[in-house]
Parts: sequence; structure tokens; C-alpha cells
Amino acid sequence: MDWAALREEFPITRNYNFQNHAAVAPMCTRAVQALERFCQENRDHAYLRGGAYKEAERVRQAAARFIGANADEICFIKNTTEGLNFVANGLNWQSGDNVVTTSVEFPANVYCWQALKAHGVQVQMVFEENGRIPLESLLQAINARTRLVALSSVQYASGFRTDLAKLGEFCQEKGVLLCVDAIQSVGAVPLDVRTMNIDFLAADAHKWMCGPEGLGIFYVRKEMQGYLKPSCVGWLSMKNALDFDKYQFEYQDSAKRYDSGAYNLMGIHALGGALDLLGEIGMEKIHHRLMLLTDRLVEGVKAKGYHVVSSRQPGEASGIVAFTSELHDHEKIRQHLQSEHRTIIAVRSKRLRASPHFYTTEREIDQLVEALPRH
Repeated sequence: MDWAALREEFPITRNYNFQNHAAVAPMCTRAVQALERFCQENRDHAYLRGGAYKEAERVRQAAARFIGANADEICFIKNTTEGLNFVANGLNWQSGDNVVTTSVEFPANVYCWQALKAHGVQVQMVFEENGRIPLESLLQAINARTRLVALSSVQYASGFRTDLAKLGEFCQEKGVLLCVDAIQSVGAVPLDVRTMNIDFLAADAHKWMCGPEGLGIFYVRKEMQGYLKPSCVGWLSMKNALDFDKYQFEYQDSAKRYDSGAYNLMGIHALGGALDLLGEIGMEKIHHRLMLLTDRLVEGVKAKGYHVVSSRQPGEASGIVAFTSELHDHEKIRQHLQSEHRTIIAVRSKRLRASPHFYTTEREIDQLVEALPRH
């Protein structure tokens, strides 16, 4: 793979050493071009040539392939929070049910479950241990009243990757549903909802997919679609949606039942361009490239005297590397890197966090390490 040539898709490389894809990534040129084509078509022909919704269906199919799903199991959402709330508000909860999650989730994957307290639902949190969420701790937290396990496939502040295949198998055996916040995985880590026995999945486009903000994908396993009640109902939720004069309350036989009104067509077109680029490269190649880059980063920051929080055990590593300093203020380091070296990382949960992507070069990894103050 000619990784250097792929950098042409990311003009931001002319301005910054950008290693913050776990926050808001730059859109790739392919996404911008798709967005421009949509805007020009809409400007010149409005809806009359009918291509916008055809493209939406193509993007739905592309998104489904990325996670091993079928197109009729995918709908578009405005953000990951909306997808998680579809699950929280769509299940028939009973008083005494509990949700198992972790103590280090992004808030979007906490508040929607805590809001179920009004229904008598309890939230059980499994704690992080040295940057890891031990699988055995997750499994032990699941009991006879556990209705759902809700967690991130990759933790945003540590980069820890959960073994979803083993967790999903256990959940299936116990009759427990599995809901995955995959925003830190899709576009960086291979993911298959079938082999992992995932029931629900939500992911934004604006991180590792290098797509737009305000647009994401929501997966609902086909067998669950009659079980998860749509919590926001509109005309597109229904069969015969274009028959405006007949009020026929009958949900679509697909994940489109979770659609409500007009699509974010600009966002969908941009996502389509981004997925085309990622699909041409291939997720296995992207993941392999990320492991090489982050291994190099881990070696470098350790050599400078920093403590690496992120697990690098096989199957637990991701595109995120979190590390700490005992001597230096993390926020001052972040500011120094940005202002003096045009190198972009983040601070999360009192940790420095770097998240390069496939187009990052080995030299850029080394430049980040060189710019860190030595211990």
C-alpha cells in the first residue's frame, strides 16, 4: 500500500501533524468531493434527477459491509448518542432490570442508562484496572437481572479494546442483549456484528471514518427489530411512506423503521465518499498499519520516561495511545505541542492521548516523541 500517496486525501498534513482522530478527525478529500457534488446537484437540479436517495441506499449498503451487517439492519442517525437512546428508550424495561457498563465510558454511554432509574432500572459499572477492563470482571457483573450490556468497543480515554467475540458469546448464552458504542472502532478496527453477537451498535462518522459530524450509523439485528420499539416515529418509519394521503400506521420491515423524517443527505453523501476510500484500502490493512504506528509511538514515549496506560496485549490494543508524565503538566504539554510544533493530541481523563491514523507517517510519530519534554 502506498501510504504516502494516500496522504493526498488529507491536506491537513500540510498544516499539522494531526494525531487526534479519536476526537474529531479531518474529513478526507473523497468525503469533501462527494459533499460538493451533492450540493452542486441540489443547486442546479433540486431533487428532480432523483439521485440523492439512491446514493443514500448505496451508502447504507456500504456501511453495513463495514460491520458485517445487512443493509436492512442499518439506519442513519445524527450521532452516537441518538442511537444509544434508541435502545434505552425502545426496550420494554421492567423494574429490577440492570444494565452492565463500565466506569470509564464516554458520557453518551452513561446518561441514557442512568435515565432509566425512573423505570426501576439499575446501572452496574465495572471499574478499570490499570488501563484495562478485565473481561472476567464484565462477565462476573452479569447476573439473572441483567437485561443489557452496554460498552464501548474501544475506550476513548485508554484505547482499551474489549474482546467483543467472547463477551457477545457469553451474553447470547445468558440471554443478555449487547449494545456497542463503536465510535472508536469503525474505520480503525475490524468489527463483525455477526461473529461478535452484537444486537445494537452506534457509531459517528467524524472520528476514524474521516467523515462528517452530525451523521452516524445505527445497527439493529434483524431479529431485534420487532422487539425494539421506535421511540421517534415519523413518516419515513412507515411502509408506503410516499403515499402522503393515507395514514397507514405500519412500520417498515427493516431498520428504516427507526428513521423518522428527511435524511441528512449532505452528511450521507460525505460519509459515502469516506467509506469508499476506507473500503478501497481495506480494514485489515488499516488496522495493521495502525498497530505498527502505535507500537512505534509506545516505544518512543516509554524511552522518554512516560508511563503508557494503554494495553498493548494482543487483541486489546487500538489506534489510541494514552500515556502520563509524573513530572510535567499534561495540558501544558498539549498546548506546547500545538503552538510550537503544530502537533495535535488531546488530554483525556488526566492522560495524554495520541491517536494517529493510517496516513500518519513514521516521521510524524517520531516528531511527536521528540517534541515531548524528557523525564
